[in-house]
Amino acid sequence: MKILIDTHIFLWFILEDDRLNFKLFDLLEADHDVFISVASLWEIAIKSSINKFQLPEPFHPFIQEQVKINDFEILEINYDHLNLVAKLDFYHRDPFDRLMISQAIVEEMPVVSLDSQFKQYPI
Repeated sequence: MKILIDTHIFLWFILEDDRLNFKLFDLLEADHDVFISVASLWEIAIKSSINKFQLPEPFHPFIQEQVKINDFEILEINYDHLNLVAKLDFYHRDPFDRLMISQAIVEEMPVVSLDSQFKQYPI
């Protein structure tokens, strides 16, 4: 099964954060194709550059290594994703999340997130 993980789930997993419960941890460790959106990587780059949070190492080598060692796949952005963003209802206003929601709908992938606003969309 293919799954798309939200930014906070990705960060909690790679940083071994206690907020990631065992059920979610097991899901990410199971035999699934786990995707992270380029939008999430962009969000992490921006937020780490403005010191909203600290990564244990510089962005590029740390994120690149984590994606590789955890066997995550990167979900690139395409025109179909952007076309849906332009039409998507505004239940959620965060631009990173709106793009991720659009990607999940277009790619027919469930999103793993604790963001309750995601439930308002058909994902």
